[in-house]
Parts: sequence; C-alpha cells; structure tokens
Amino acid sequence: MPEERVRTILSEEGIDLTVILPCDRTKELCSLLETYSQTITVMREEDAVGLCAGLCLAGKKPVVHIQSSGLGNMFNAMMSLTVLYHLPLPPILASWRGVYEEKIPAQVPFNIHIPGLLDVLGIPYTIISDISELEQIRDVIRDAYIHSRPHVALIIPKVWECSRCSVKGTIFPPARQRDVALSYTRRLPEPVMKRADAIKAVAEVLDDELIVSNIGVPGKELYAASDRDENFYMLGSYTQASPPIGFGISQGTERDVVVLDGDGSLLGTAILPVIAAEKPPQNLTIICLDNGGAFGSTGNQMTHAWSGVDMELYARAAGITHTCKVHTADELKCAWQNRKTGPCFIHVLLKPGNSDAKNIPLSPIEIKERFVGSFDRV
Repeated sequence: MPEERVRTILSEEGIDLTVILPCDRTKELCSLLETYSQTITVMREEDAVGLCAGLCLAGKKPVVHIQSSGLGNMFNAMMSLTVLYHLPLPPILASWRGVYEEKIPAQVPFNIHIPGLLDVLGIPYTIISDISELEQIRDVIRDAYIHSRPHVALIIPKVWECSRCSVKGTIFPPARQRDVALSYTRRLPEPVMKRADAIKAVAEVLDDELIVSNIGVPGKELYAASDRDENFYMLGSYTQASPPIGFGISQGTERDVVVLDGDGSLLGTAILPVIAAEKPPQNLTIICLDNGGAFGSTGNQMTHAWSGVDMELYARAAGITHTCKVHTADELKCAWQNRKTGPCFIHVLLKPGNSDAKNIPLSPIEIKERFVGSFDRV
C-alpha cells in the first residue's frame, strides 16, 4: 500500500513530526501518519514553514504534508526564511493537483506551472508519478537535511489509486459537547512606553530564555538592548517571525521560549489557535508589542488593533487561557515574573514610534549558528 510505504520511509529516515494541511486525495495517508508520529495540523501553509524552521532550530526532524496548491502560499516564507537561513524544509506534496484527471477547474491554472516556478526560484523538486517511485521520497528528505534547503516532492494523485489502506479518515469524530465560559472586562489605558522601552524591560529580566524577535525594527531594538546568542533575529518572512518559529522551538526544548511579535503580524497569522489546540510544552510566552495599533516598521499605518481588535481577547478567543494586559515597564516585568505555565500571552500597550536602532551587523547564517550553538551550553 502506498500510504504504508510512505510511513515506513518517514520512520526509517528519522522523521519525528509531521506538519499537515490535509488534502482530500490523501485522507488515508493523513490518518495513517497520525498513528505513527506526532502530527500538527496548521490552517495556512506558510505557517508550516515557520513551524518547521523552529522545529529544525531545536533539533527536531519534521516533514510537511500538503497539496501542491499550498505552495503558492509558501513561496515567500520559503525564500525569506528557509532559504535565507539555510534551513531544511522537505514538504511532501501528497497530490500534485491540476495535472491528472483533475475535476476541479480552480486547481489547474496555478498547479500546472509549479515546476517552472520552482525552477525560477531554484528550489529542488522531484516528480513521483507511480507507486514504484515512492522510494524517491527518501532522497527528497535526505537532500533537504544534508544540504539544509527546501526540496519538494510532487506526487501525482495516480499514486494513491491502488490504495487498500485499512486506516480511513475519522468517520465518527469525538464528542464535541463542552461548556464555554468567558468573563472578560478590560480597560485599555493610555500607553506610556514605546516599543524600544518594552523590549529593554524584557531584556533586563532575561536569563537563559530563547527569544525570537519580529521582523524589522523590533529585532534591531532587541539587538541594541541586549545582544545574546539566544536571540533569533528575524530578517524577513512577515507573520512567520515569531509565533510559528517560537512554537516550533518550544516543541524541541525544555527551556523557556519567548516570542516578541507585533499586533499587525499576529493578526496576519493563523497560528494562535494551533498553539492553543495542540497543547504545547508549557514553556512558550508570546509578548504582543501593540505599538499603538500600528505597523511600526513601515510608517505607523493603522492596524485593526487601533480601535477594533483587543489583542488579549483575540488570544483568548483562539484558546490561550493565560493572558494579561500591561502598559508600563513595571507591569511588564511583574507579568514576566508571575507568568504561569504556558502558553502565555502578554499584551503590551505601547505608543507608536521607532527608535534609531541600527541594522543588525550579523548575517542570517551567523544568527542561526549562534542560536543553535546556545542549545549546547545549557
């Protein structure tokens, strides 16, 4: 059976976690993978890129299982994160849609051009068109991890037609009945700090925590406040900067992991419900730097947190129960010292505005190697 062959290959190649966004052509494979290893289901394919980046930084060996149309959502994250930092990413595309007896017209226009797009981007790929070629998945995984780069396996749906896999998709889902209760009253006080002040306050209470900073100015301000090997500075890949990477890192270490992210990028990711639902290790703290409800690094254009979304309530709605709201340096330090087991969400209300922090004088590879090396010193 092709599904069981894939499972065997993943096991023999040391894959210990599968990140999935399901495809209807591979329902049996998805179910089978859940019986073999830990699986995490994401809502957006680009979140899988950041999640796997964090997993790899922490020494885990993940693989991604999506349908090929999801590559369109992944390309920027792959180039500005995976390729930039020389990280492995082996997405196994369970079905190359749009090229074989495709009945959904919307799958055709993008998917027929995927090989050409991958060629332009310089991303290696392997086309698997028959069950006899499934062994090439092993080569895809090895190439990605040996050369620290993405490698895509485009698997034509014909491969799964001979399936007689006995593990089927869930027919009778578990009982969903539950009680949901929320009592929430907050006042959003007038901010007194700017983002650089909040980052400085966090830097002053750090010990051996691993910290991931958002793209743009926040990373520069963290570098200026306290440069440490344990700091992972994001230089690109909007919305992947913190929660997906920080979540991935927390899966591979017992050390505390801290995420510094902005209200704009947090509103742009679908990872918060995944973090809450997956019940990750109790060592993840997300610090939302809400700098006036604005895109701070691009000129303070308003985000929807300005007068609409309460970011703490947004985290609560996603399923994160340990949350708080602060607006002064003392409140932030107190929230840090009194934080409960994670995942925790600290909403920091700030005035808009950037400091004059300089560019980080480190290459992406230097940032990665320093960060990974810090794991060995504890």
